[in-house]
Amino acid sequence: QVQLVESGGGLVQAGGSLRLSCAASGRTFSSYAMGWFRQAPGKEREFVAAINWSGGSTSYADSVKGRFTISRTNAKNTVYLQMNSLKPEDTAVYYCAARTRTVREVAGAYDFWGQGTQVTVSS
Repeated sequence: QVQLVESGGGLVQAGGSLRLSCAASGRTFSSYAMGWFRQAPGKEREFVAAINWSGGSTSYADSVKGRFTISRTNAKNTVYLQMNSLKPEDTAVYYCAARTRTVREVAGAYDFWGQGTQVTVSS
């Protein structure tokens, strides 16, 4: 079992930046692949980015490539999402998730989820 707690969301103007953090409990954090997903009102949850257990492999949705960066610090049981050049269409609740195997881009493949943090980008 792993518990996930996101933080760092907020209100930012278009073009601005935010860094989300996801703190995980448990001693096996380094064995999990981690993902970030988001869900806007009236829309399905969508993949944003994912990182493997070591940080050596990452994956991004086309909509965020070149603007967002996922990273992790296993010693701190934390995964991050650095978001730059934010756009109003990035507005959503952002969730982190964990799975015990390889990186996947499908929400249903993840076993553990945080409660989410709201990101609002004003135009």
